[in-house]
Amino acid sequence: MASVFNSSLVDTAEHHAMLRESVGKVAGSFGRKYFQDVTKRKAKPVELWDALAEAGFIGAHIDEEFGGSGGGLADYNIIVEEVAAQGCPILSLVIGSICAPIIQSHASEAMKADWLPGLASGKKRLAFAITEPNAGSNTHNVSTIARKDGDGWLLTGNKYWTSAVDEVDAIMVVARGEELDERGRGQLSLFLVPTDAPGISKTPIETALYVPETSFMLYFDNVQVPREALVGIEGQGLKHLFAGLNPERICASAINNGIARYALEKAAIQAGERSVWGVPIGSHQGVSHPLAAAYVGVQQARLMTARAAELYDQGSPESGEVSNMAKFAAADSSLVALDQAIQVHGGNGMALEYGLADLWFIARLHKTAPVSREMVLNYFAQHSLGLPKSY
Repeated sequence: MASVFNSSLVDTAEHHAMLRESVGKVAGSFGRKYFQDVTKRKAKPVELWDALAEAGFIGAHIDEEFGGSGGGLADYNIIVEEVAAQGCPILSLVIGSICAPIIQSHASEAMKADWLPGLASGKKRLAFAITEPNAGSNTHNVSTIARKDGDGWLLTGNKYWTSAVDEVDAIMVVARGEELDERGRGQLSLFLVPTDAPGISKTPIETALYVPETSFMLYFDNVQVPREALVGIEGQGLKHLFAGLNPERICASAINNGIARYALEKAAIQAGERSVWGVPIGSHQGVSHPLAAAYVGVQQARLMTARAAELYDQGSPESGEVSNMAKFAAADSSLVALDQAIQVHGGNGMALEYGLADLWFIARLHKTAPVSREMVLNYFAQHSLGLPKSY
């Protein structure tokens, strides 16, 4: 039994090593300068997306029967991280980690057949609309309402920070029913709404994020939604969401882990090649020790993220806790690594030419999203430590 188990571990390790190498070659053939240029031109990294799709990486987490490779979140984590480690942090890959698992786990067979092959090939794309100006982390408090209209619904309300709406075919929208329970909560449902549906309008949000994706404020004005647009079961949206929210945390972690690896690699090269007073600056412990400590933190976050992906693929109830831990750890460790890499480069750390400073707000984003560090700590305090609820 032990030899079989060890053989399985070796096979998995070899597979992941080959996967990482393959992804690195594809993304590395584009690299940081390409990604910076696309962002500067307010364009989209279409060529990189298509290359990743052609190699089969976009649908790694989707089952083979729907055109994916069936590698689960364990494989997808590696792909998202490695693309970011080549200087190309694609936030749209995180969106893909939300919608596809929800559809695969809860949608009708017709919806699976309609959407999953396209999502796996990269030919179809979805945005995800959950956040609202007055709801924040309290998903129960969403005010976007789905009113019954014959066999379908009419959607009315606003969404905030919905990314990449200008690049996708449809939006997965979280809405509540009209009736509220004794606590003022409405039952949630999920819908796939085409981006060109009458009644949808959008306004771009100006941000400090140096990324190709644009975030939008969305407005739904009596948008007609047919019965077949319902994802899963009406009123069961909150349960359905967790098939996508834990993968979102894992892939947000992967983005940050990749950014951190990129930053530390650049810092190590700089510290080894830059000489002052006749010796490389990396020979001084004032430079080397902070980099080494940052490396430890990043490796810890990577291990936690890989473990979270593994638990999710196993269907373990622990995956929620560990996914939140991974997101928490990766957000903090990546900022430490990036800050130290910028410092090692001196004034050049602020120059866009060196490709570090413009990564700052992407890494910083994940201290707030997809769930704030304060809500993560609330979760650990209440559910992991058994402390009284604080909110």
